[in-house]
This record gives sequence, structure tokens and C-alpha cells, in this order.
Amino acid sequence: MSGMTQEEILQSTRTVVQGLDALKEEHEVIRQKLLTTADVLTNDERQLMEEKASIIDKNLDSIRLGIEEAQIMMALASHIQNLEAEKQKFKAQVRRLCQENAWLRDELNSTQQQLQQSAQQVAQLEEEKKHLEFMNSIKKFDEDQVNDNKENYAAESSRNDTHSTLQELGFGPDEEDDLHGAGQYAQPTPANAMAASASAGYEIPLRLRTLHNLVIQYAAQGRYEVAVPLCKQALEDLEKNSGHNHPDVATMLNILALVYRDQNKYKEAANLLNEALAIREKCLGEDHPAVAATLNNLAVLYGKRGKYKEAEPLCKRALEIREKVLGQDHPDVAKQLNNLALLCQNQGKYDEVEKYYKRALEIYESKLGPDDPNVAKTKNNLSSAYLKQGKYKEAEELYKQILTRAHEREFGQINEENKAIWQIAEEREDNKHKSGDAGTYQENNGSWHKAVKTDNPAVTTTLKNLGALYRRQGKYQAAETLEDAALRAKKQYLESMQQAKINKILNIESMISEGQPVVGGPHGVVEMTGGIDESMIQSRMTTSTSTSGLKSRLFNALGLQSGTQ
Repeated sequence: MSGMTQEEILQSTRTVVQGLDALKEEHEVIRQKLLTTADVLTNDERQLMEEKASIIDKNLDSIRLGIEEAQIMMALASHIQNLEAEKQKFKAQVRRLCQENAWLRDELNSTQQQLQQSAQQVAQLEEEKKHLEFMNSIKKFDEDQVNDNKENYAAESSRNDTHSTLQELGFGPDEEDDLHGAGQYAQPTPANAMAASASAGYEIPLRLRTLHNLVIQYAAQGRYEVAVPLCKQALEDLEKNSGHNHPDVATMLNILALVYRDQNKYKEAANLLNEALAIREKCLGEDHPAVAATLNNLAVLYGKRGKYKEAEPLCKRALEIREKVLGQDHPDVAKQLNNLALLCQNQGKYDEVEKYYKRALEIYESKLGPDDPNVAKTKNNLSSAYLKQGKYKEAEELYKQILTRAHEREFGQINEENKAIWQIAEEREDNKHKSGDAGTYQENNGSWHKAVKTDNPAVTTTLKNLGALYRRQGKYQAAETLEDAALRAKKQYLESMQQAKINKILNIESMISEGQPVVGGPHGVVEMTGGIDESMIQSRMTTSTSTSGLKSRLFNALGLQSGTQ
């Protein structure tokens, strides 16, 4: 019986009911016959017949009870079938509602991204307008560019004397190669550098990626009052759902540590990084790339505080892990070699510095090619080490290699009719006493902004550094030529970029006014690649939103618990 289906049980119950109905009719016929024959019988026989009739009545009562119970069972089975049908219907509705909810979340993310992009472009247009006005106001000073270059050089030289070269190798903001002095580390770390430092070697789960991007975006903008509470709330939620010893927790600890580092809260940052290191070693193993990333972050932190001896073994261990996991000639190994060379340079270990820089240079050239920006950057770093040792000839040779490569990449092979900028500078230096000024530039040197691109700022840095070296050697005419070339190239490039941005923004404004989407992704869906810039959004709203309210909406949109601070 236990193996029967519900339908078989129901069919058997109907069969039993039919049998009981037939049995009931037979008993009623027998009872009626007994009552009919009782009138012609004697008293004893009548009494016997009445006893039989009583027994038949009892049987009839049992049969009627069985029939009623069977009917109740069939009604109950029918009710259960109806309930099961309703259950399946509700399940289908729940699935449909879940799909609609996921779609609405995607639409919300897309709308937020469009709003952020639009507000950002409008704000950028305002900044570009101000900058263009400023550029127009300084055109009258073009005749004094030589004097301005000298003043700029003197100011940069003063700052360079107190500047540690941490920035050049990823120990600080790497968006610009201009040296800003020791105070630069109070500035926010760029979003791309922070993301790479926090999550290197470990893939962030999809449910945390948007929140991860938001925290990094706010921190990169210096919005610590939003980034820190958001990060802490995310940590609390992660520890509640996944436990403390989880890779996601270590990633968020890394991000919070980098935020604290940018706020000069070095002690708190060191504690968080050590905690993240312990979690990653326990969960991922001691030779995981994410462990190397955390070790590197710790080394960076110690380097910012001038603790180069403490930072060096951490950097070396990170290098060993990356060599073991990625191979001896991986570009990430070259980056670690750059950092290690910097630490040794600050300790005066120039033999090791040259060895590390040269090995990094070999890796970059073999794996990424001679035109990769990291090649020029590493050559600049090695030149800096040469200058600190008084090896001016070796430094000058590297600077010329960088400029020669940049020239050939943009203008073709060097010959008598197509000379590199440093060759023109030296010719002007040699001819300064012969026939006056030998001319400012040849035909293609006005287009040097093509070679001085923002994706390769080492070219601009090289122009300035070689100009400074020429000035130290007393070659003032050559130095002024390079400095003037750098200034003109950067100015021309900025003007062309500003015009391109203005055209793009005007096009976006036109698209917005026509109701067209601003940013497209696969299948027409907007992709959220960064955080929401609250300051941009609030500038378009008539009422302000509190930080706690913003945080609650963000966590609700991400499906996380907002909690209370």
C-alpha cells in the first residue's frame, strides 16, 4: 500500500465506496424481508427475527459510517490536489517576481550609471570652460616662456631634493609623473591603483563588486566620510554572513587599510593589513598572489613612513611568491623588482638597485615590448639611481634612448632630416655662439604632443630630467630647448584634448535632451564600471541626502544588510 500513488489510492477508495453501497442495499433488502415475515411467525421466532434485524441494523450503521469516511477521504484528496495546484501556481508567481526584481535592479543600476555619467560630464564641461578661459588669459605671456621655464625648473629642483621616489614605482599616486614633494601622499590614491592593490590575485565575487567599486571611487575622490562607513558596514555584513576568516573579508580589510593610509592613519592601516595578511595566508595559502599583494601593501606603508629596512624583507617575500607562482619573467615580477629597487635606493644600496632595475627592464622589454610605458618609466628610475651616484653619462644615455624611441615611434627613423629633440637641443647648444639662435624647432617638433601622451608620462618626465641634467652640465641652451618643448607639447596636447572633450560633452548633452542613452553596454544595457559620484548627483537635486540615507539605499540595492552605525 505504501507504494501506491495518490491517484491509485483515490481510485481504490471509489471502488470500496461502490462495494459498500452494494452491501448496504443487500442488507436493507434482507432487513425488509425479515420484517415482512415476522407477522406470520410465533413469538419465539419473531424474537429471533428481531435479533437478526438488530444485527443487520448495526451492520448497516457500520456500512454507512464506512461510506461517509470514504467520501470524506475522497473530498480530502480533492482538496489536497487543489492545494498542490495553488502551491505550484504560487511558486511560478514567486519565480516571476524574482526575475522582475532582478530586472528592476539592473534597470536601477543602469539609470544610476547614466545619471552619474551625465552629471559628471556636465561638471567636467564647467571645469574645461574655466581651464580654457585660463589658457586664453596666459597666451600673452608666451614671450616670457624661457624665464618661466627657468623658474619652473628651480621650483621642481627644490621639490626634488626633498622628494622620495616612491611615487614613480607605485608607492603613491601614479596618474602623474610630476613630482609633488613629500606632501603628495596626503592626496587620495587613484581608484585603479587602489583596486589593484586591494584585490590583486583574488577575484572579487559579483555580489561585492559594485560595493567594492563604490568604496574605491569615494576614497579616490577623497570622500572618506562616505568611504569609511560604507567599508565598515560591508565588513560587518561579510563577517556576519561568511565569518571573519574569509577572503572577501581580507579584500575589504585591504581597501579600508588603503583608505586609512591615504588619511595618514598609518597605525590603523598597518593593523588592518596584518589582519588581512593572516586571513589570506590561512584561507589561500602562503604562496598565493593575494598574499604577495598584501605584503607589498605593507611594504608600501612602511616605505611611506621611512621604515625602509622593515619594508625590504616584506617586499622580498612578495617577490619570491610572484616568481614562484607567476614565473621569473612575469610583468608583475618586474613591478615588484621596481619597488624593491626603490627601497634599496633609499638605503643607499646602489649595487642592488641597478641589478633590480636592469632585471625589471629586461622583463618589460621581452614581455611587453620596447614601446611599453613601463620600459620608459623603469629607465627613468634607473637614470635617477645613476644621478644619485654621479653617473651622469649613463643617466644621459638612458634619457636619450627614451626620447629616441618615442621620436621613432611617432615620426619614423632618425636621419639628417628627421632628428630627435635631444639632437636638436645639442645642435642649438653647439651653434649658440655662431649665428645666434639656430631656430626654435624643426617641422615635426611642434607635434611632440603626439609623443607626450598621458598614457606615457615618462616621456614628459624624461624631457624635464634631461633638461635638468643639461642645465647641471652648463648646457643652458639645450636645457631650455627641452623644457620649452615639454611645455609646448603639453599645452598643445591639452588644448586638443579639451576640444575633443568639449565636442564629446556637447554630443552627450544633445543625446540627453533627445532622450537617448548616454553609455552603452552589451545588448544596450549600461555597464556599471565605477562608483556613484554622490557630489555630482546632489548638484542636480534640489534637496540634499544624508550620508546614512545614501548608504542605506546603496546596501538595499546591493542586497546587503544596511545595519546601523
